Amino acid sequence: MEQQRKEATERLLSRQGHHNLVYNEENDGVGVEDEGLVAVSNFTSILGLSTLTAACITFGFGCAIGYSWPTQSSIMEDLGLSVAEFSLFGSILSIGSLIGAAISGKITDLFGRKPTMWILNLFYIGGWLAIAFTKAPWLLNLGRLSLGFTNGISNYLASIYVAEITTKNVRGRFTIIVQFLTGWGVSFMFVVGSFVHWRTLALLATIPGLLQLLLLFFIPESPQWLAKFGREKELEAALLCLRGDKADISHEATEIKDYVESLKSFSSEGILDIFQKKYVRQLLTVAGVLVLMNLGGINALTYYSGAIFVSAGVSSMVGLITLAATQTVIGILGATLIDKLGRRPLLLVSSAGLCFSSFLTGVSFFLKDFNWWDQGSPILAFIGLLMYMGSYALGGVLPLLLLSELFPINVKGSAGSICNFMGNFTGWVVAYYFNFLIEWSSTGIFFIFSAFSFANFILTATMVPETKGRTLEEIRASITHSSD
Repeated sequence: MEQQRKEATERLLSRQGHHNLVYNEENDGVGVEDEGLVAVSNFTSILGLSTLTAACITFGFGCAIGYSWPTQSSIMEDLGLSVAEFSLFGSILSIGSLIGAAISGKITDLFGRKPTMWILNLFYIGGWLAIAFTKAPWLLNLGRLSLGFTNGISNYLASIYVAEITTKNVRGRFTIIVQFLTGWGVSFMFVVGSFVHWRTLALLATIPGLLQLLLLFFIPESPQWLAKFGREKELEAALLCLRGDKADISHEATEIKDYVESLKSFSSEGILDIFQKKYVRQLLTVAGVLVLMNLGGINALTYYSGAIFVSAGVSSMVGLITLAATQTVIGILGATLIDKLGRRPLLLVSSAGLCFSSFLTGVSFFLKDFNWWDQGSPILAFIGLLMYMGSYALGGVLPLLLLSELFPINVKGSAGSICNFMGNFTGWVVAYYFNFLIEWSSTGIFFIFSAFSFANFILTATMVPETKGRTLEEIRASITHSSD
């Protein structure tokens, strides 16, 4: 069996050297020059619908994150909640996220990518309806917990699904476009929540879930997941659906099957399998980047960006609208560059930007505390926060993209659960303690965020591999071959 695995891996590696891949600029497609294969398009209508389905997930993720800030005073007044009770409502989202993150990899492997979306929609829509029609605090909290559980799985699921259905030439581009919609969801809650009742806002937040329910009838399952369970006819049907009915998918289908065959001698899917020597470097790299990015303060700045703008002397509405526009522009820029420049350069630029912008924001609060530059310090804080969120929009999705690319499907579930849980846990720690730390020293906390972002820059420069321009099977075959 071990010999068969090595032979299958060698076949994949030989394809990298002997198949002459040609790029078709007219339709942004890729084909194989030998054997008379027809060029395969990187974009079809079904691929677009599948990506839109994943985008609904991430937009809903942002809606859940951004809901509590514009609704705090009205919810407390209508339901008679104390500050402590509303704090529980806000923080229980993170508790649900931790539960979801702990099982995210396993549940998507067990049920499949598409069935998991069906399940999550029940929790997502049910959670918002519970909030919209609640008359008691316990139902409010239950709805929020349900949304948190959905969030813990959905961010991972969206990245994995998009990476597995796209071609190598657009995989990074599609993934980053899907993920920056999280920022749109947050901004939507902030802006619309300033004008509508909190119950109406909760009902509006069900729209992404309802749209996704409709789209799920038309999209295919992940080809890699189908191959893992030996469903070869469904694998080929899914590839034809994604690449076009007239596309020659024989090369891609064979490559996926060969790689799955190369994994058959590995032990099966135990959580401890991910700690084998051959996976340690990838695990440390992806988990390390995720943890350091969260320790760099992204959850705190997302949850409390309105309050931070106010404390810096900037109108929260102006700040949040400008923030949404900045994230959109930078996100589109990142999407156009990621498959040209690569993952590693963008992650380095993103980490450097997060480091500098956190430092700049810390300096602005330092000047404000000592009344040294009363007119300029709010502007400095505003620039710093815009740079921070722009830098995150450029590279924040890349750790999840690397997670989907670097781990083979036999351990991807375990890797996903571990990395996703660690990222969510550190994000919760930062969000929970941020209010206490900013009271201790608003300057100090942003300098701490800057230090963690600098550490992430060092980790990226020394550990993160480049994966652009290669299929998932080629990436993993190279890693497997180097570890043998």
